[in-house]
Amino acid sequence: MSGEGRARRTRKATPGSRPLRALGRDEVVARLEAALVEREGISGAHCIHELWMRNEPSLNIERMLGLLWRAAAESVPDWLPMRYVEWLPAAYEVADRFERQGRGRSNIYLVLLEYADREGEPYGVYVGSTGYSPAERFDQHKAGIRAAGSVLKRGLEVLTGQGLHLQGLTRAQAEEIEEGLAEALRAEGLLVQGGH
Repeated sequence: MSGEGRARRTRKATPGSRPLRALGRDEVVARLEAALVEREGISGAHCIHELWMRNEPSLNIERMLGLLWRAAAESVPDWLPMRYVEWLPAAYEVADRFERQGRGRSNIYLVLLEYADREGEPYGVYVGSTGYSPAERFDQHKAGIRAAGSVLKRGLEVLTGQGLHLQGLTRAQAEEIEEGLAEALRAEGLLVQGGH
């Protein structure tokens, strides 16, 4: 397949599908370097995401994130977090246990919470369900509209990658998954708010 064909396939892939999983580290890094030169945020995001999922050292991920945001901020997909979160691979693994069945208008969303003022892990996660898009619901929380205090006070950004496959649910299924996902993330040792 041509390089353009691979790039097109990568642009359409979701982070959870890990389209670069079969590549060696050196090839992923080479693709990231090419994406930086071409200012191609989506391809670069998939490269960083793949390395992150392989537990690339945090300093490397933070440096790569900075380079990508400087080179291609306008095309970086919203599913790539803006900062390093150690437990991101575990959150993907947990979220992948849940599947959408049927169609509806409810969506699962996760919000990165900051706990730098506490000892231990500096980040937590809020799990919610909504009839709005995750970004709209986050904006509502931050504006104080039906806001969870944890998101209003500590919310940094929506973590959309883990929940991309959990959009368009029936309300009943969204409520069930919201609760189950929160419990499963807690079982992995994450500091979790919401999920009710």
